Amino acid sequence: MTTEGEQPLSTPGAHAPIEKPLPRSKLVWVRHGLLSLIGFGVGFGIIATVTGILNKGNLDGLDADAASKTRIDWATLRGLNTETGQASSELKKVDGTVVEIPGFIVPLEDNSSKVSEFLLVPSPQACIHVPPPPSNQMVHVKMASGRNAEMAFGPVWLTGKIQITDYAGPYGTSSFFVTGISTRPYD
Repeated sequence: MTTEGEQPLSTPGAHAPIEKPLPRSKLVWVRHGLLSLIGFGVGFGIIATVTGILNKGNLDGLDADAASKTRIDWATLRGLNTETGQASSELKKVDGTVVEIPGFIVPLEDNSSKVSEFLLVPSPQACIHVPPPPSNQMVHVKMASGRNAEMAFGPVWLTGKIQITDYAGPYGTSSFFVTGISTRPYD
């Protein structure tokens, strides 16, 4: 038994004395802090969800559904003079825009079912071995991050952002670079 003012002796296995509860003002601050953290978490979740909805189909700043894409053909690409580097007015209009080009995939990787980097050429006989097609008849393609193209042995439509720029690779020089959005079978 203890007298007034004495602390009880602690015995093994006994619970430690209960500490005084936090004053009400500190509890309010703790509660507000926890609610703020939860609010920030929920807020960031909502922002991420809304951003995801607004950017649906948007990949690396490219619209995968690209309603404003321009369909071009190989005659348009031949509008680049390989000797002078001068581009036709039609070709200048599409430089830096999302286009759709028909062609054949020449893979630059060993994966046989999906590729992320390839050359697009106008015909299946446009082999990159010897001799390669002229540079204005080869498009170097790198798919946008997280995207791959299904390897196809028939013609495809390539959708992506085109740039007039020389690329000298181990398989020849191409005059165009496309950040690929998608490919689909030629219709």
